[in-house]
Amino acid sequence: MTGLTAIVPCYNEGEQVDVAYRSVCAALGGIDGFELLFVDDGSRDDTLARIKALAETDTRVRYISFARNFGLVAAVTAGFRYASRPWSVQLDADLQFPAEETWALLDTAAQGYDVVFGVRRDRQDSWLRRIGAAGTHSVARKLLGIEVPQGASSFRVVRTAVGRTIVDLPTGNSHFVAKAPQIGARYTTVPVAHAPRTAGTSKFRFGRLAGDAFELLFGFSWRPLNVLYGTAAVVFALAAVLSLLGAFGVVSGTALLIAALLTSALGMASTALVGRYLHRRMLDVRPRRIYYIREANFPVSDEDRLDRGASTVPPPVRRPTLEVAS
Repeated sequence: MTGLTAIVPCYNEGEQVDVAYRSVCAALGGIDGFELLFVDDGSRDDTLARIKALAETDTRVRYISFARNFGLVAAVTAGFRYASRPWSVQLDADLQFPAEETWALLDTAAQGYDVVFGVRRDRQDSWLRRIGAAGTHSVARKLLGIEVPQGASSFRVVRTAVGRTIVDLPTGNSHFVAKAPQIGARYTTVPVAHAPRTAGTSKFRFGRLAGDAFELLFGFSWRPLNVLYGTAAVVFALAAVLSLLGAFGVVSGTALLIAALLTSALGMASTALVGRYLHRRMLDVRPRRIYYIREANFPVSDEDRLDRGASTVPPPVRRPTLEVAS
């Protein structure tokens, strides 16, 4: 390897910053041109202060600090945009993916791949996350025809130029694992170790998991919408038949009321799903600024800065002059 950027997004990971630094540098610091890029996602603890302390003593440490918490997708996007080495590895500050496992991904990338995803051999997460992730990927691949590497994780080695292409796609969809096949990137997967979290708390919640699943299943295939249309057509047809039977007294008023309520519920649910679907598929398909940088220890684009690169030096104070009558 002749140049690797280790991208480490952080949000309230003060307890882990020094641990992650030591672990990543011990495993990868021998690579020529190695750099460690921390992306502070608007942390409210001492994460940024700890990162700054490391940067003062190690020139390989670079950092970006967001103006507020913009989310993991924004942090990853900024990481790939500002990685300065030919290859990048995305690591979590919690070190559930041991940094030394990066070498297995690098060895495989050397065979001609653009992206190498790590797949957890023995996943150390809650049963909800394990079942949810496996089920979502299986449905995406087998039922919806979405090309997504089964079990692919956020631990990945990426050709940096290809990573920039993926994160700069004009869409708000966050699924790197589905975007890579879309653009034709050569990818594969490698089994890697996975360790339990030793400090801090997981940032994943049920709402986020459900949102990620929705984005994957509805953001890369028309089939869910087609199924929804077909189901709605069948239900409305049955409702029409029941209405006719009710008009002739064959079906009771209670049955008609239940049918009407079910039809209304389906209609409202369909409207909500279609609205969300269109938002993801159409309204978000445009370039947008998804983060703003408050500070960094290297030059960043003025468009990415909260102050748009304005000078921080206050203007000179102009004191009024008094005219003295002659």
